Amino acid sequence: MSERARWYVVHTYSGYENKVKANLEKSVENRGLHDLIHDVQVPMEEVIEEKDGKQKITKKKIFPGYVLVEMIMNDDSWYVVRNTRGVTGFVGPGSKPVSLTDEEVISMGISEKPVEIDLQVGETVRVVKGPLENFVAIIQEINTEKRKMKALVNMFGRETPVELDFNQIEKFD
Repeated sequence: MSERARWYVVHTYSGYENKVKANLEKSVENRGLHDLIHDVQVPMEEVIEEKDGKQKITKKKIFPGYVLVEMIMNDDSWYVVRNTRGVTGFVGPGSKPVSLTDEEVISMGISEKPVEIDLQVGETVRVVKGPLENFVAIIQEINTEKRKMKALVNMFGRETPVELDFNQIEKFD
């Protein structure tokens, strides 16, 4: 039985969250560590701000100064994350990273229970989450490892390519 990946909280310099995410994803890509480090997230929430009497939706970090990493903890994965520019350390007592419980992960909205996807290129799906909610998309490409797909959405009278996470869509029945 292989060890299962868990979510860990990584502390970063303030304002470096997205840089850390990008640097870490690049390290995983360059070193072929997909089997150890599965996902990196900077949880965001949409906030309605009013400016000059106009409402505008902006995205704000839910946990400023933190990045969430889904990984199998071992010396290699720890080293890569710990030595990513902008990372100040893992959250946990001393130098021992502590993973989030499944309940914490679900309550934080980082990860729903994994969705098994039964989709084919060319299939039509509905977007159920995110800025494109309620749009219909036609699948162009599916990446099961990253749990993402490229799809075309009819926007402003023309087909627009978008990238969607599996958890943002549902099949038409």
